[in-house]
Amino acid sequence: MLRRSAFSLLWLTATLALSHCNTMQTAGTSMQRAGSNGFRFAHRVVAGEIPRATRFVTGKVKRMFRMDGSFWNADEVRGKPSVLISLGEQMVYLFKGGQLAGGSPISSGSEGYDTRPGRYRIIEKDIDHLSSIYGDYIDSQGNILATNIDNRKDRRPPGAKFDGAKMYYFMRIYNGVGMHQGYLPGYPASHGCIRLPGHMAEKFFQEVSVGTPVEIVP
Repeated sequence: MLRRSAFSLLWLTATLALSHCNTMQTAGTSMQRAGSNGFRFAHRVVAGEIPRATRFVTGKVKRMFRMDGSFWNADEVRGKPSVLISLGEQMVYLFKGGQLAGGSPISSGSEGYDTRPGRYRIIEKDIDHLSSIYGDYIDSQGNILATNIDNRKDRRPPGAKFDGAKMYYFMRIYNGVGMHQGYLPGYPASHGCIRLPGHMAEKFFQEVSVGTPVEIVP
């Protein structure tokens, strides 16, 4: 039963850690409660209203998680998708039908380029997206002349052309901000976008559609 869903696992381990509340009778009962209150409880965990369930994850449960901290059970969960991004945790979560179905570490906007909390929806998907603002200046042979530039501010060298940063599996959330494949240094480092490891960006891209709800919390 522990493999029914990632959310049930997190619910069970959190309940065990908080057993002084005497709310858990059996693992089966806990999972039934998780199913009926899944989204509400998981949202409170992610938002910090309840201690993070992952603090209490047992060895068996940990084996479901990848070394980078991501986990995935969406293939076994049915229902409409929604996305929750926790800036404080630097994590993004996928829900399906109110059940936690996957999660991934992220790198959100750095200071001065802060990712904006709020409620949004996916407004565009582009598997081979290139930034129209950030990237490199290259010469006619493709050699990099200047890297990590902002073409609104950084002057283009004579004869150079702009090469937009690759943002594969781009899922636009608002303005120029979206989720996409990118480098994760372990802290907020982007220009506002939400970077994911490549293998997780692809999974989220496959699960969401234009119109999928997205909530970003501090």
